[in-house]
Amino acid sequence: MPTLNQLAMNRRIKRKKKNKRIGLEGCPQKRGTITRTTRTTPRKPNSALRAVMWVRLSNKKIVYAFIPGEVHTLQPHHHVYIRGGRVKDIPGMKYKGMRGILDFRHVVNRKTARTKYGVKYSTEVKQIYKRPFKRKILW
Repeated sequence: MPTLNQLAMNRRIKRKKKNKRIGLEGCPQKRGTITRTTRTTPRKPNSALRAVMWVRLSNKKIVYAFIPGEVHTLQPHHHVYIRGGRVKDIPGMKYKGMRGILDFRHVVNRKTARTKYGVKYSTEVKQIYKRPFKRKILW
């Protein structure tokens, strides 16, 4: 442990937090153009084909982003928004596409977790979650 004299001479150095999402440049989302859509396999215990896309961002960087949801209609030259968020079973996957914005359509027939998949709050969903309000009498 340093003495007070040592701390007076040389202050403690704060470590800078490493930015893991370099492509976003500190922004919450970035707009980009798709250059290629492919499918890739996940890490060892899992087996599937995960949909991914190569996106050229507005800052000219090319990143590798995950396509969430079940079905997509993305093609090269479509415009999308990406956000941070890694996919655990795909190595190097640090970004996800945002559904329901620009050319990236929402997931059809989605009832739960709608905000992640860009689905509007329809009247059918309202009826499912509508519960009658019962007031308790305290006296």
